Amino acid sequence: MSLDPQVAAFLALANDAPPPASLADLRAATETGLRQLHGPLEDVASIRDYVLPGEHALTVRAYVPAGADTGKPLPAIVFAHGGGWCLCSLDLYDNPCRALANATGCVIFSVDYRLAPEHKFPVPLNDFYSALCWVAQHGAALGIDVNRLAVGGDSAGGNLAAAAALMARDQAGPALAHQLLLYPALDFAFDTPSYQRYAEGHSLTREAMRFCWSAYLNEPADGAQPYAAPLRSTSLKDLPPATVLVCEYDPLHDEGEAYARYLRDDGVAAQCVQLDGMIHASMHMLGLTPAARGLFDVAGKAMRQALGA
Repeated sequence: MSLDPQVAAFLALANDAPPPASLADLRAATETGLRQLHGPLEDVASIRDYVLPGEHALTVRAYVPAGADTGKPLPAIVFAHGGGWCLCSLDLYDNPCRALANATGCVIFSVDYRLAPEHKFPVPLNDFYSALCWVAQHGAALGIDVNRLAVGGDSAGGNLAAAAALMARDQAGPALAHQLLLYPALDFAFDTPSYQRYAEGHSLTREAMRFCWSAYLNEPADGAQPYAAPLRSTSLKDLPPATVLVCEYDPLHDEGEAYARYLRDDGVAAQCVQLDGMIHASMHMLGLTPAARGLFDVAGKAMRQALGA
């Protein structure tokens, strides 16, 4: 279908904006620009920050959905935010995580992993995996059911979630019930048909993804490693079932579809749902267009079915 009208109007304005001059400017512009699209703040039952023990004192922010029965253990999603491994923050994702908690009926544990290029691969992944293990080990104290534990993330966060699922399989880590991958970045390649179609003019560009990957990887050879680029894995067998959402007008569209197909080929239950008329980062667009609610509707239905929320 055609671009959502509100998204098209947003793009017409965004494409006229000058590019930021530095990474610091890009980070500031991303925080400001995405926050303006969020819309009204959603109410949740509670929000609490946990500081993990260890040298780096990672923060994990827990969102308990509105109306949750906290008298019994709840399902949970350990979530990695997007931003090309080098942008965005725990605070920027406050309203998207509120909305995700309410939509899925799950406690969302949003992880404040360290960012590239100050902390390159595999540091962000190791931070996220450490947080996943911590949540799994402290399920009773956190009020969650570790038998209904999932990983999730959007964009680069979807990459970290998928890679963490691989690590959990390979390292006898937490037993995961599901993967929720929202328009994930899964391959260090820029040659798919969707990369050709949407290289420019649809917010996320091919050159922006080149920049993000270069910020994340120590060297291009890292991009062949499955934990950096899960689509390069030699096998996806024995991974948890997955829900993959892709945006119609997104350079990353095809690799999300390919990953879901690869999972199914290796015997893993996986569905891929296209968000028609939408562009990358639609998780942030509840205040821009009613169509952005579709992401939460699809994710909510999938996770409630998968985890019995």
